[in-house]
Amino acid sequence: MKIKITVSYDGTDYCGWQIQPNGVSVQQKLQEAVLALTGENVCVTGSGRTDAGVHALGQVASFPTASSVPPERFAPALNTLLPRDVRVLSSEAAPEDFNARFCAKKKTYLYRMYSSATVLPLLDRYAAQVERPLDVAVMDAAARMFEGTHDFAAFMATGSAVETTVRTVYSARCTGGEEGTVCFRITGNGFLYNMVRIMAGTLVGVAEGKISSADVARALSGGPRTLAGKTMPPRGLTLLSVDYD
Repeated sequence: MKIKITVSYDGTDYCGWQIQPNGVSVQQKLQEAVLALTGENVCVTGSGRTDAGVHALGQVASFPTASSVPPERFAPALNTLLPRDVRVLSSEAAPEDFNARFCAKKKTYLYRMYSSATVLPLLDRYAAQVERPLDVAVMDAAARMFEGTHDFAAFMATGSAVETTVRTVYSARCTGGEEGTVCFRITGNGFLYNMVRIMAGTLVGVAEGKISSADVARALSGGPRTLAGKTMPPRGLTLLSVDYD
């Protein structure tokens, strides 16, 4: 039987989703919980690998099992074995050929930032500080330029190896949030390594007058990494949801 789970986690104290030799990962905690519950040493496959410090509201994962535990009971059972910063929100049976990574059609991310001359402790765990004021309207206009099918090579961390840097963005918006935050929300068919964090840095660069709309247009045409903005910190990034239809 294949089980599909939706997972929420605070990534602050983890080395990311994927198991690493130099830290504790979210995947490791889930696999340990499945082993304790079923006695099965399985691989819990996530829809993607969130980096160290990145959070998730709706990460999706899957794993095989021969356990007699009913599919819908995996969520509450695993939560008794998981730390408080990792929670399984739901669990259900999935087709045998379901794979949380390869079957995903869309992903939605949220990047949160706030403008303040000093660090605000109650915001800083889940949002990145920007010292200068941010013009949401200017950032939103630039964010809309990301929509469509483009070569996003300029928005990928250097040294990454992928077959193609072309991706499709279905929606990209910047809005004002609570407590003076700025929320950058983006939905696409896939994302390159550090792509959303570099996009967020580009929007900050536009708001600060350091990057022009012409620079963004050239970057979206397969231009060099130097045309885009800095890579923003991981703590501002949250994987909101993964769609399979």
